[in-house]
Amino acid sequence: MRILHIVTGLASGGAERQLQLLLRHLPAHQQCEVLALTNPGTVAAALRADGVTVHHLGMRGNRDLGALPRLARLVRAGRYDVVHTHLYRAGLYGRLAARLAGVRAVVATEHSLHAGVIEGRPVTRGVKGLYLAAERLGTTTVAVSRQVAQTLHAWGVPPARVELIPNGIDAARYHHPPADRAGTRARLRTELGLPQDAWVVGGIGRLVPGKRFAVLLEALAALDGAARLVLIGEGPERAALERRADELGVRDRLVLTGERDDVPDLLTALDVLAAPSTEETFGLGVLEGLAAGLPVRHSACPALDELPPGAAPQARRIPSGAAAYTAALRDLRYLDDLGTDPLPRPPAVGHYDIVRVAADLGALYDRLARA
Repeated sequence: MRILHIVTGLASGGAERQLQLLLRHLPAHQQCEVLALTNPGTVAAALRADGVTVHHLGMRGNRDLGALPRLARLVRAGRYDVVHTHLYRAGLYGRLAARLAGVRAVVATEHSLHAGVIEGRPVTRGVKGLYLAAERLGTTTVAVSRQVAQTLHAWGVPPARVELIPNGIDAARYHHPPADRAGTRARLRTELGLPQDAWVVGGIGRLVPGKRFAVLLEALAALDGAARLVLIGEGPERAALERRADELGVRDRLVLTGERDDVPDLLTALDVLAAPSTEETFGLGVLEGLAAGLPVRHSACPALDELPPGAAPQARRIPSGAAAYTAALRDLRYLDDLGTDPLPRPPAVGHYDIVRVAADLGALYDRLARA
C-alpha cells in the first residue's frame, strides 16, 4: 500500500514531530512518503535520515493557486492508495489535489482545533467555510482528542466521518536505567549551564503566546534562587520571553534550549514539568513529562481528561496564573520525599504509546483502501 502524507511545513512543531513518530511505527506493508507544501525544515531532514522520501512543493503562500495542479500531478504520478493531510493549508490543497488525481481514500488529521481557534489563529467565517468545504472532499477526518471531535461535530461534520485516534508518544525512549539516567542528567545539566544541585522546572512546546510560558517566568521570580526554568522549543515569542525575564531579574536562571531532537534525554535534567497553556487539543508535553517520570502541573490536557482519574496520579491540574503555579511549584520544591529518582510510569503513558496509536491508524488505512 502506498500512502502520501501532505503537510503544510516540516518545522519542528507538535504535528510535524507526531507525523515523524507515526511513520516509524506504521505496519511494514504501508509504504509512506511525505510532501511539504513549504518550509522543509528540521523534521524533513530527520525523515530523510529515517529513509522516508520527502517531496517539497515550493508553495509561495496561501494563495499560490498554481501549486494545486503541480500537487495533483505529483499525487497522480505516485499512484497512491491513500492521501493523508495534516494542518489547515495542507488540508485545503491536499484534499482537492487528491480528488483531482482520482484517489478514493483521503484522510485528514485535525491536530489543533478549538471552537474559535485553529492552529493558534482566530476562526473567521471564511476560514471555517473553506475548512468545511475541504472536509467534504475527504473520506475521514481524524480527531486527536474527544475535544477536537466535539468541535468538529459542533461545526456540522457528521460523526460518521470522524475517527478518534489520539496522538502518541514513544514510551520506550523515555525509559532510562538508573545508572544511565544519572549520567545523562549530569551531562545535560552541565551542557545547559545548570548547577548540579539546582531545582529545575521545565516546559515543552513552541514559544508562542498560547503556551503562556510567561506565567512560569513570574513563578520563577517568586521561587528561591536555586530554582531554574528550562523551556524546550523555539518560536516567535523567544525575544519577548527574554525581555520579560530581564524585567523580572531572572534572565540568568532561564535556559532556552531551542529546537531539540533529544527531548527524552533533556527531561532527565528536570525536576518537574509545568504546562500553563489553556488551549491544548491534546497535551503532548504533559504526556512526555509523565513518561519521563516527572511530577506534572498543568492547566489543560484533554488527553488526561479523557481517562479515569487514577490514570496519572502524579499530574495535577491547576489554574493558569502566576500565583497558582508559584504555590504549586513551591509545594513540590519543599516536599521532603521528592528526590531525583523518576516516579513510577502511570497507566496514561501506556494508553498513549505510539505503537498502539500507529496500529489503530494502520487499521484505518487498510479499511479505507478496501472500501
